[in-house]
Amino acid sequence: MRKWKCSVCGYVHTGEEPPEKCPVCGADCSKFTEIVEEIPQQNESVEEKSAEATVKQGVPIYDAGDDHPENSAAKAVQSVFQKFYTAVTGLMVKYHAHPISVHIPNGVLPVAVLFLVLSMLFQTAGLETASFYNMIFVVLVMPKVLFTGYNDWKHRLGGNLTNVILTKMICGAIVFLIGLFLVVWRWTDPNVSLAYSPSRMIYLILHLVMLGAAIVAGYLGGKLIRFPGD
Repeated sequence: MRKWKCSVCGYVHTGEEPPEKCPVCGADCSKFTEIVEEIPQQNESVEEKSAEATVKQGVPIYDAGDDHPENSAAKAVQSVFQKFYTAVTGLMVKYHAHPISVHIPNGVLPVAVLFLVLSMLFQTAGLETASFYNMIFVVLVMPKVLFTGYNDWKHRLGGNLTNVILTKMICGAIVFLIGLFLVVWRWTDPNVSLAYSPSRMIYLILHLVMLGAAIVAGYLGGKLIRFPGD
C-alpha cells in the first residue's frame, strides 16, 4: 500500500491516492508527497573516482585557501558554530520549546488586558501598573516565541509557507510589534490610560487587537499539532 506524507505537518496517509485535504493542518492534496524507500547508490560518481585515483597516485588534494591559517581558523569556528546551532535547534524541536514558550505570553497577555480594563473602569493605579509590567514581560518573551516557532516551521513542518503558517507568522509579528509599541508608549507617557487622556481608547484598542492576534495564532497553532500515532 502506498504512503503519502503531508509536507506541512508531517501527517502520513496510507492509500492509493493522497487525501483531498490533510485532516491535521488542512493543506490540500498538492502538499502530499509519496514516501518512497531510497535505493542506495552502488556506483561512485566520476568526481569521487577521480579524487580516489589522484590520492592513490600520491597527489594531494586541497583547497587553494586551506594553506592560510586565517581561513582554516575561520572554517573551524564556523563548523563548531554550525554544529552547536544544529544541536540546539534540534533539542528545541525534540523537547517542544515552541509550545512551551508560547504558553507564557498567551497566559500573561489576557491578564495584562484585563488589568488595564479594570483600571480604566475603577480608576485604580495599581492595576494599571500591573498591566504595564505584565506587558513588558510579554514583549521580553516574544523573541523566544518567534524564534522557536520559526525553528519548528523549518524542521518539523518542512519550511512550507502555507496560508495557515503565513497567517500564524503575521499574527505573531503583530503581537510582538504592538506590544513593543505599547510598552514604549506607556513608558514615555505614564498617564496614557487615565480618564483625561485623549489617547486612552486608542491605547485600549491596541491591547485588544494584540490579544485578538494572539488568539488567532494560538488557534492556528493548534491545527498544526499532529495527532498521537500519526
